[in-house]
Amino acid sequence: MTVRNGSCGCGDLKYSVEGEPVNSVFCYCKECQIHTGSDKWFGVWYPKEKFKITSGNPSIYARKGMSGKDMNHLFCANCGVMVAAEVTAGNFYSVGVSTLDEFDGLAPAMAIYTASAPSWAVYPEGVPKFDTLPPGMGG
Repeated sequence: MTVRNGSCGCGDLKYSVEGEPVNSVFCYCKECQIHTGSDKWFGVWYPKEKFKITSGNPSIYARKGMSGKDMNHLFCANCGVMVAAEVTAGNFYSVGVSTLDEFDGLAPAMAIYTASAPSWAVYPEGVPKFDTLPPGMGG
């Protein structure tokens, strides 16, 4: 089974994920723009039981997602880097690809919440775009 490791910018907060992600997305919602300071978040989705903190204690910022359920953002109190968001509505973690030690072979499968993207956002060619979420995923 594939295991990937990752960490925050200073290395105080480390984690691992097991297996292959169930999805990989560019999320253009306004909240992701604020958290990244950019136009999007690139997250790979892992079932809750496949994500674990291996070192350090994350600080957590909780907010309500579009579903009305909590989104728990896990970040390092020392360097401020967010490594993942627990999406309680879907029982998974959206792990920040840029925080993985190795991310070869990971590419976005879809772009979500594109209706919130800035006018200058660039989308990868051939990746389906959704104003909010794809049909059947809620939102």
